Amino acid sequence: MLRAILFDFNGILVDDEPLHCELFQRVLAEEGIALSREDYWAHYLGYDDEGCFAAVYRTAGRDLDPTNLVRLIARKATYYRERIRQDGYPFFAGGFELVREAAQAGVTLGVVSGALREEIEGALEQAAARSLFKLIVAAEDVQRSKPDPEGYRRGVMLLNSEPPLPDRLFHPHEVLAIEDSPAGLNSAREAGLATVGVAQTYRSEELEMADAVVESMAQLNLDRLLDLIGG
Repeated sequence: MLRAILFDFNGILVDDEPLHCELFQRVLAEEGIALSREDYWAHYLGYDDEGCFAAVYRTAGRDLDPTNLVRLIARKATYYRERIRQDGYPFFAGGFELVREAAQAGVTLGVVSGALREEIEGALEQAAARSLFKLIVAAEDVQRSKPDPEGYRRGVMLLNSEPPLPDRLFHPHEVLAIEDSPAGLNSAREAGLATVGVAQTYRSEELEMADAVVESMAQLNLDRLLDLIGG
């Protein structure tokens, strides 16, 4: 029985992966490190900001102390805010339509993402959907990013501990994760959740670890989702 859906953010609800790539490139170039679009898509997509900067620095053979890491993350966040103020958040077709349909049907909703909390909150407010989500697990809320299951385990914990409290506990097998990346799908699977992969960022064959795969959020409504995961 499906009782809750935990959505990834970048690549599922918000179509901003190209913007994140561009901003990583900009910040790293200011530090004398080149990052190609191909390398970002092949090796770093799915990392949160901390994980991406740390991994790129390791690959470049450069040391990255905690103070400088915080500075890099803050600079990228500033650039991101500037672009969003200018252009708004770009949404995938079908994403928030599914959010509203599921909420109306009584499914409990959350976001589990490597994005910063202010970015998630801002997008949900722009979509007039913040009140539909019981919980947000953002980059600041975990010590280990996807593919580690910490974020999804925290999401299930918050389903059970954040008000309004459920009449009975949510069990992981009653919770669905909707993800666009292998790292996110592996994170959710290790936490015991059902999974649907959406091939908006990666190819369908790269998401074969999911319980079901669709090509886009526009192909999903609640009935199809229930059919895909068996209710």
